[in-house]
Amino acid sequence: MQLHFNAISEPAKPGKKWQKLFNTYWPAYQAWYNSKGASYTPDLETSQAALKKYMPKMWPTYQKLCKLAKADDVAARFLTGFQPPAYISGCSQAVLTGKEIQLVRNYDYHPDLMEGTQLLSAWNGKKVIATSDCLIGVVDGMNEDGLAISLTFGGRKEVGVGFGIPFILRYVLEFCSNVEEAVEALVRIPSHMSYNVTVVDKTGAFKTVRLAPDKKPVITDAAFTTNHQGIVDWPENAAFNKTLERSAFLEKMLAKKGIKASAIADSFLQKPLYNTKFKEGFGTLFTAVYQPAKGVVEMRWPGIKVTQTFEGFQEQYKLINYNKPSVAPAKILKKERIQAEKDFARPVASKKQSSAEFDWQENVVETLVNAMAQSKPSKDKEQLNKLRGKLFQHGQVSWEALGDFWSEAG
Repeated sequence: MQLHFNAISEPAKPGKKWQKLFNTYWPAYQAWYNSKGASYTPDLETSQAALKKYMPKMWPTYQKLCKLAKADDVAARFLTGFQPPAYISGCSQAVLTGKEIQLVRNYDYHPDLMEGTQLLSAWNGKKVIATSDCLIGVVDGMNEDGLAISLTFGGRKEVGVGFGIPFILRYVLEFCSNVEEAVEALVRIPSHMSYNVTVVDKTGAFKTVRLAPDKKPVITDAAFTTNHQGIVDWPENAAFNKTLERSAFLEKMLAKKGIKASAIADSFLQKPLYNTKFKEGFGTLFTAVYQPAKGVVEMRWPGIKVTQTFEGFQEQYKLINYNKPSVAPAKILKKERIQAEKDFARPVASKKQSSAEFDWQENVVETLVNAMAQSKPSKDKEQLNKLRGKLFQHGQVSWEALGDFWSEAG
């Protein structure tokens, strides 16, 4: 399995490079967005009203992006970030403060469902380096004021009225300069699912905010999070992604006297934090290391490291192979750079699939069924077809059946 990673610089208002990203990734995002069904999706007027209410400063940028995208009704609704379909990732993250200030995180997900874009932008006058998601959103990032942010899934099934978390994190990076401002935004803007969001600034101040669609936000001093919020609400998910085991590991590591930032970052590329269940949607797609006081961002994989700064950001392309060590000879790296100049973005969906053929939920189900077939060769076709039917009911992925699958696969 592979990831096409692209570092892209457009340090001004969104322009042709963002437009190219949209044109490349929109077919797959559109299929995913439509998988929820029109009857469950807020109309454009409702979606735009929510954006104006909760993220008013983002409105001019939203209008600019819609114009670049030549957005129809569906794309315009999607770009508001309001009430998207549910999605689940894994992730671990930890903060170190004192002599060294660092936020490090692993992003655990399925390689086919990630853009693979690191974008340097300045949409609202503030430079931001972030890992892009949903074209306008981010899953982690840092701005030039020295504010870094990342998320982990909160491990709860509830889906409510609110925004997709990548859109909220983007807003924080665009308009907040320190932890206090970031927390104010996080508790004010509703999230449609449960997430743990950690913010740290260049002074060493940090907070972790537990967001949920059915509860009030909880502001904590937690220096690390995995995939639960205090207690385990979803046992099957917790057993599959080993959230308690990863949490215990982080707690023990951070308790060590004199622990170095480099040692913490290195541990994220090792078990139990580094995960390899890529086909089941729980593989570590990258490790991100943010150093707010230095203004340095590192993206890491086994054998590969990309270091960026706001002053010296370099566009580049890396082909990440998850099935074998990601160490490439110089000649291959040269070819990658040449290819990056020709085509810096690759589609999320299979190259053979058009937007009409690509159904996000069906793709996930097929991925899980194929993973089970490989891990348990004793299962015959009839058993696999029954599993497929349980996972995909009435045009939707079944939460309960997914929990059963994780219990068996884990």
